[in-house]
Amino acid sequence: MIFVTVGTHEQPFDRLIRAVDHLKKEGTITENVFIQSGYSDYSPVYCDWEKMIRHAQMQEKIREARLVITHGGPASVMDVIVAGKSPIVVPRQVAYGEHVDNHQVNFCRFMKEKGYDISLVEEMNDLAQHLGDRPSLGENKSNNRHFNLALKEILTQLVQM
Repeated sequence: MIFVTVGTHEQPFDRLIRAVDHLKKEGTITENVFIQSGYSDYSPVYCDWEKMIRHAQMQEKIREARLVITHGGPASVMDVIVAGKSPIVVPRQVAYGEHVDNHQVNFCRFMKEKGYDISLVEEMNDLAQHLGDRPSLGENKSNNRHFNLALKEILTQLVQM
C-alpha cells in the first residue's frame, strides 16, 4: 500500500493528488493507494481517500505502507523518518498557490543536504521515477538524539533565512 499525506494546511495541494491519481489510473502504480487529501479541491477517482484522518490513524497508515509520499511539512516528514521509512517528499510551492512561502522547499533541500534519506520531488514529472522500492532506515538512522539535534539546527537556520 502507498500512503499519501498532504497535511492540514488550508491551501489545496491538488498538484500532488492529481499526479498520484493519474499514476494509478495509467497503471504506473498497481498497488492500493490511500490519500489524506486535506483541503484539496480535487477528489481522487482511482485511489481511496479521506480529507482528514486522526494522527493515530496517520501513524498506522505510515507503519502499514510500503511507501509514503508526503508534503514537505517538517512534522509529517519526521513522522515518516521516525517510523523507520524513507519518504518521498513533495514540498508545497508558492508558485502553484500551495503555500504562503517556500519554507517546505527550503526545509526539504536542507534535509537532503544534511544526508537524510528522503527522495525529494520538486517537479511532478519526476514523481514516477521515485516509486520503486524504498529502503527502511533501520534503527541506526532513526536515533532520537541525532534527530533532535538535526531538527534544532534545521529550524534555527530556517528562522534565520
